[in-house]
Amino acid sequence: MDDPLARVAALDGVGTAAAHARDAVDALLGHRAMRNQAARLASESAVRGARASAALEGGNAEAVEDPFLQGALRAVAEVPELATLWERAPRQVLARLHVLAARDLVQDADALGRPRPASDHARLDQILQIATGATTAPGVVVAAVVHGELRSIRPFGVADGVVARAVERVVLVARGVDTKAVTIPEAGHLALARAYEPLLEAYATATPDGVGAWIRHCADAYARGAEEGLALVS
Repeated sequence: MDDPLARVAALDGVGTAAAHARDAVDALLGHRAMRNQAARLASESAVRGARASAALEGGNAEAVEDPFLQGALRAVAEVPELATLWERAPRQVLARLHVLAARDLVQDADALGRPRPASDHARLDQILQIATGATTAPGVVVAAVVHGELRSIRPFGVADGVVARAVERVVLVARGVDTKAVTIPEAGHLALARAYEPLLEAYATATPDGVGAWIRHCADAYARGAEEGLALVS
């Protein structure tokens, strides 16, 4: 059986980077605070993640009324629930996240949750199928690939970055990486913001070097996001 995600996981340095990210997440999940503070930490993670995602999208993370921030807050808040639907209804999850993220950014309500006619529908269908199928690749790799694909495809044309990062969170939860949704991957991406767009462009080339560099970048972001979460309980 073909396993394209396993081929990505086998790229130079990806396995090591993914293992490092998983170790960082496991350190957070194994903290004694998870026994009685998991809900508080998940809530704090959602808020901080939404602020970071809004900033990456060009919004004002400090302005409560900022539409990118409000959209990111709505999207991240539903991640735990949507993670339970991801494996069997990924397109539904994607549509819901766009409705939440872009509600204040589009004038035509009918466009919410619907990929643009000009977007690459075949590629979108393919990545959703691959991302929810069986694979030997680590969940870290799956999340990074989905993020990169959604940002490359830009299916909606509005708030695609917010949606991509929210889906990334969904995958990390659904694939058993961050089962309590307490890491802050968006904060990791923001900390590495100077490399974020260039490495997305490298990923879009579909070359082994470009794809590998993006996956390693995401793994670093996940590790930093776990460390940000750990700082909340230290």
